[in-house]
Amino acid sequence: MTRAVLGIIGGSGIYDLPGLEDVREEQIASPWGEPSSAVRRGNIAGLPIVFMPRHDKGHRLSPSDINYRANIDVLKRAGVTDLISLSACGSFKEELPPGTFVLVDQFVDRTYKRESSFFGKGCVAHVSMAHPVSPRLRIHLAAAADAEGIAWSRGGTYLCMEGPQFSSYAESITYKQLGYSVIGMTNMPEAKLAREAEICYASVAMVTDFDCWHPDHDAVTVQDIIRVLTTNAEKAKNLVARLARDFPREHEPCPIGSDRALDTALITQPEARDPELLKKLDAVAGRILKV
Repeated sequence: MTRAVLGIIGGSGIYDLPGLEDVREEQIASPWGEPSSAVRRGNIAGLPIVFMPRHDKGHRLSPSDINYRANIDVLKRAGVTDLISLSACGSFKEELPPGTFVLVDQFVDRTYKRESSFFGKGCVAHVSMAHPVSPRLRIHLAAAADAEGIAWSRGGTYLCMEGPQFSSYAESITYKQLGYSVIGMTNMPEAKLAREAEICYASVAMVTDFDCWHPDHDAVTVQDIIRVLTTNAEKAKNLVARLARDFPREHEPCPIGSDRALDTALITQPEARDPELLKKLDAVAGRILKV
């Protein structure tokens, strides 16, 4: 069995993780460039935790400026087996009001400025994204939310837009009519890269507003969001603490194969693989490439 190491990516409003014991900050170099920040290692109730603030302390990075490849690579190098994304979002459904935590199970990627794969010319791989969220992680998150009395909703589709601007009214109405649940700016390509790195991934989409489709939210502002975001951040920290206390100490094999995603993904023949790219893939794909 593999020891479980729980990774937490903190979104807007979550730049630290209180409750970590034996904390140390570690700057991990990545061949994919500069990550959002150093990681904070520690433990909660004996479970190893690796925390990274997605936007860096003080919210220095916009969604489009985040180096998602470096972040996931660094978390992989830190030994993370299971990764929880905490993200602020807008809601397209009346039944998902501000303050609700949505345990999404699907994503739609509408980003266009971001590097979305570790693979490419010299080593091509195609991982499955049919089921992008690890079901076991969602089960553990649901149990933790129940234990903490946090309002949550099971399932739903997260639409990831490029940003940093909020939606136009036409966009918001279109996405609502398509049946999407929430909208955010950060879970893609994060979830895709976690799959390529064979890290089990789940997202907690924390609703801050109804987006501009709603007559009471026809102009979303940062000030409006921050008021809810602060409350959500406190609940998220309680959720993580409970999750860590109850989390299995040995990594549970993923029933959808998130942790073995590269077994059938590589298509480039060994003799055609670029040695320089293989060096960069040492952490992400070392298990399968034997590098």
